[in-house]
Amino acid sequence: MTAGRLTLLLMLLLCQLIAQATPVIELPAHRLHAHQLAIIINDNDPLSRRIGAYYRKARNIPLKNVLHIHIKPGRPGISVSRFNTLYQQIKKATPPAVQAYALTWAAPWRVGCMSITSAFTFGFDRAFCSKTQCARTRFSPVYHSGSVSPYDDFGIRPTMAIAASSFKQAKALIDRGIASDGSQPPGTAWLVSTTDRARNVRSFFYPTIVKAMKGWIDTRIAKTDALKNVRDILFYFTGRASVQGLETLTFRPGAIADHLTSAGGQLTTSRQMSALRWLEAGATGSYGTVTEPCNLTGKFPNPGFVMESYGSGRTLIEAYWQSVQQPGEGIFIGEPLAAPFDGQQVEEKDNYVLLTTRTLAPGLYRLSVSRSPVGPFKSQPWVLKAGYHQKTFRLPKLKANYYRLELLQGGR
Repeated sequence: MTAGRLTLLLMLLLCQLIAQATPVIELPAHRLHAHQLAIIINDNDPLSRRIGAYYRKARNIPLKNVLHIHIKPGRPGISVSRFNTLYQQIKKATPPAVQAYALTWAAPWRVGCMSITSAFTFGFDRAFCSKTQCARTRFSPVYHSGSVSPYDDFGIRPTMAIAASSFKQAKALIDRGIASDGSQPPGTAWLVSTTDRARNVRSFFYPTIVKAMKGWIDTRIAKTDALKNVRDILFYFTGRASVQGLETLTFRPGAIADHLTSAGGQLTTSRQMSALRWLEAGATGSYGTVTEPCNLTGKFPNPGFVMESYGSGRTLIEAYWQSVQQPGEGIFIGEPLAAPFDGQQVEEKDNYVLLTTRTLAPGLYRLSVSRSPVGPFKSQPWVLKAGYHQKTFRLPKLKANYYRLELLQGGR
């Protein structure tokens, strides 16, 4: 066989394989990605530098998205005037595609009356602080918004701290987040109703959440002051000043856990249990307040909103931020890009294509197809209807290697 005939045969075989390949399906944007996240490193803090360097490589963050500041490490707070100077520097240095920030330290965790993650998100603004004790504060525009580009939509960049007391703890946290990606983890959401009446206020919502999560996330209410010897935790929401038994628990990679109390966000000096204890116990994200919030539920994560957003394939930073109505006094900590419920599976059947994914919001979708990933895509006279919490979808089997779904109309 001549070289020319061999080349032709190989090309024909390749074309046949491409024609028979399971189609690649492009879905609407539903989450943030690594190129949209900027890392802020405190160059005066060796631990911050080390965490930042590891995280950039682990998540393949573009080098241009690594930003640097100089502040005294380890102190609980930073002055408003000093922060304002740093914030303006960071804003000028931030590439326009960036939609969110990741800090790489546990302290400082406060700017005046705001948490440091909220200060980097909104800029320092006293409207996000209580004017009087137990007063409500300004609402966050990303609350329950579903936005996948908060800077483009609202002009703010939600912020989360990769907080840890050692590099070993930080590395374990980052590795858990990465391990969780697309894992579709089995496990349970635990809504813990405690005897602490003042801090148990979120339990009012628990029955509604269990009903909403049916068939979506295994969700259980536990009437106890603390879980013990539980090994399948995806979510753990409770209300206590201090939570016992953490050393007996096993969290799934990507798990979220927090306790409603006054000082959980005072990460390094709390008179109560610091939110850091959740991360050290194996959770991948947590939250706490840095100043007295009282027990206003709007200042703490709404468990149902966290679970809904996270379970729809969004990242940890998006899900958590979209669950807190009044986040000015609260600090978000964890691995920002963890996305355990993201991803898709495509199977070619005899006369249809089966798509399995949790990322399609309820609504109507237009289907376009192409033989090439760069197009042109041709719209098809067929519309996909996605229902609430629907995970599997039948698409027509067409002579195309690339499918694209575009939202026509949202709705429940």
